[in-house]
Amino acid sequence: MRPNISKLCTDTFCLLMVVTSLSAQNPNLGSATAQFLKIPVGARSAALGGAMTGMSTDANALFWNPAGITQEHNQSLHFSYIPWMTFFDLTAVAYTTTLPEIGTFGFHILALGMEEMEVTTELKPDGTGQYFDSQDFVIGASFAKKLTDRFSMGFTTKYVHQRIWNETASGIAFDVGTHYNIDFQNTSIAMSMRNFGEDMQMEGPDLLLVHDDSEIFPNRLQQASKVTEKHPLPISFQFGIASDLLRNAWLHSRICLDAVHLNDDEEQIYTGIETILAQRFIVRGGYQFNNDEERGSLGVGLNQRIDNLVLKLDYAYVLHEHLEDTRILSVSLLF
Repeated sequence: MRPNISKLCTDTFCLLMVVTSLSAQNPNLGSATAQFLKIPVGARSAALGGAMTGMSTDANALFWNPAGITQEHNQSLHFSYIPWMTFFDLTAVAYTTTLPEIGTFGFHILALGMEEMEVTTELKPDGTGQYFDSQDFVIGASFAKKLTDRFSMGFTTKYVHQRIWNETASGIAFDVGTHYNIDFQNTSIAMSMRNFGEDMQMEGPDLLLVHDDSEIFPNRLQQASKVTEKHPLPISFQFGIASDLLRNAWLHSRICLDAVHLNDDEEQIYTGIETILAQRFIVRGGYQFNNDEERGSLGVGLNQRIDNLVLKLDYAYVLHEHLEDTRILSVSLLF
């Protein structure tokens, strides 16, 4: 059973590598809605270039691979804050708890918002006196279970909502993931599919209008509404592998690599490396291949054990080609 799973994962990874190297530009480039779901949640995740499918083992795994929440802990809590591209703020909170003989449950909230901005038009370029804002959020519930001592599987159901001014769109989406451990170099092999769900469509009172639909009897105004297009969610399929490079009492270095297929972008390769010094101080680096915007990432972290509580503080700095560089701060608790 175990060799078959390992072989299947290895073959899938090789296939994704070939597809990535040969693929042309995705014809659906930029066609998905709810793009905030693609923002890397967690400073550790961002610092490792998003190569988290096989690395996530606490509450932060809810944003990457729900199967990872079965690892290493009874309960965990994660909080992240990201000032995103000057005008936006992203906040993420996640919690997991394990019930013996049943499995691990997880809950998470992710919210992206902006301050109010004045409405302008062609006739009033200096402002109309009205103000608008926007807010996106997702609320999810997850369940994961160890099917063997090495193999875990997890599922997430989530509600996705977007709002800009008075218009809204919402839908239900699902994540599914697997996580498999092998003895060689403490290697993890994992897969996840995220944001699989129904298309979303903006609706609201600002789309309402009246029109005269009769040429015979004019001025008989009818109420109508503009119809917006439906757009799919940003579905992603990631296959990841993570393995120890070196491990002893003072130094633990681990490398990770993910092959990523997106429904609205080209295939990409994410890679990262994490080194823990004296089981406390952490340095990280990552890079995304075939990504025209991100130009690498760096991060540091601190792990502090207090009795049965482990406190993790992480910081990441992500470089961008055209947009503003991103700084991410995260706090995690394991207990």
